[in-house]
Amino acid sequence: MIELNDPSLLKTQLFINGEWVNSNSGDTFPVYCPATNECFVNVANGGKSETEYAINCAHSAMPLWQQATAKQRANILKHWYRLIVENTQDLARILTVEQGKPLHEASAEVTYGADYIEWFAEEAKRLYGDIIPSNNPSQRILTLKQPVGVVAAITPWNFPIAMITRKVAPALAAGCAVVVKPAEATPLSAFALAELARRAGLPKGLFSVVVGTDVAQIGHELSTNKIVKKLSFTGSTPVGKLLLKSTADTVKKVSMELGGNAPFIVFEDADIELAVEGAMASKFRNAGQTCVCANRLIIHSAIAQEFTQRLVTKVKGLTIGNGLDENVSIGPLINEKAVENMQGLVNDALALNATLETGGSTVDLKGNYFSPTVLSNVSPEMRVFKEEIFGPIAPILTFDTDEQAIELANATEAGLASYIFTQSHRRIWQVSEKLENGIVGVNEGVISSEVAPFGGVKASGLGREGSKYGLDDYTELKYICVGNIEE
Repeated sequence: MIELNDPSLLKTQLFINGEWVNSNSGDTFPVYCPATNECFVNVANGGKSETEYAINCAHSAMPLWQQATAKQRANILKHWYRLIVENTQDLARILTVEQGKPLHEASAEVTYGADYIEWFAEEAKRLYGDIIPSNNPSQRILTLKQPVGVVAAITPWNFPIAMITRKVAPALAAGCAVVVKPAEATPLSAFALAELARRAGLPKGLFSVVVGTDVAQIGHELSTNKIVKKLSFTGSTPVGKLLLKSTADTVKKVSMELGGNAPFIVFEDADIELAVEGAMASKFRNAGQTCVCANRLIIHSAIAQEFTQRLVTKVKGLTIGNGLDENVSIGPLINEKAVENMQGLVNDALALNATLETGGSTVDLKGNYFSPTVLSNVSPEMRVFKEEIFGPIAPILTFDTDEQAIELANATEAGLASYIFTQSHRRIWQVSEKLENGIVGVNEGVISSEVAPFGGVKASGLGREGSKYGLDDYTELKYICVGNIEE
């Protein structure tokens, strides 16, 4: 078990209508620690019936919440935020044990996730409408924003706290109720958040957490139930496409934060050391398991050798191990399948004449470890160029002109994040505007923040999370025309 200051934060039941409940069948499923591959807890195994019940409870709870003032909703959200901050250490330990990332990264995620709650608590009070000048002197035109309705949120395992708060916080701030299905690999972080929301005084039914091994059944209920008016999903592009099809019959509002394949472009005038630091931060955070990770390092040929040498030196300095141990800089991958995929990507690249600079194999530790890897002489026909890697592999390829760099960067269906390093202001604007991505980091490898809009274009999704724009996805804009006003 996990050593916690507050052991009551470790929950193993479903959270529905403000109560901790077993699954209707009484079944449970194991949660494994990726650092050891050992089962350390069993969790209630929910399904369609529990999901439907949670949706019905959300529908019943929402009217009173919708009628509450923005300040009342904000005060509860702020209380939730404070409780999360106060329990950062316990939440981080839960996260590290079930997900694998080093404890310092887990603590940073807890803070990052809490920041979304604080941000949207304030934004709840700024959900403004407009008065629009009318073309008829006897009419007045106004707009107001109302909650979209019951929200379903499906979240991934790589950021099991932050991916929940950046969906639930704006939904609650707008006056909606939410049913969350976390990944079955990492349900404990979601349960801990729910317990703290309960302690913060969030009314029953507004935030439920249902998880189970039959993910297709739960996902189908969330995406087809007529009561659900909005579906927010973070995950793979293939699953996102299936969910989009499922929501079509009930014409739900959707947010889709899907896969990425981020180009990391370093021009010949860049500060090379700054670019290497940016690559390390972007590529190897969470063992490369983030959707905005630098996926393809596209380096100008004039500096490619120096960049590669400096990067390899940094990568060889990474300490691999259990995220709970001190001084660990990179933890395990989520499961054995992920490790096997990394080996397959490396083998494919080497078979097509890539050069292995460092790493490239599993690590002799009990758990799902793969050595941080750098590949050079990479070409577009390789899987590491075409696929989202989602692991600690940094493939390097070169270019000679700005046009070549942009063409390589855009040669993918994905369009989430991108990065460019250059000292030229002209190039910053020209390249940033030509990149087919929703996010561009300029001379910066860490780009996520609650104040900035997060989301992609092309096959990377729909909608934006965070920032002042993030609340719009949980509202409907209503136009009211007041006529026959006495002149």
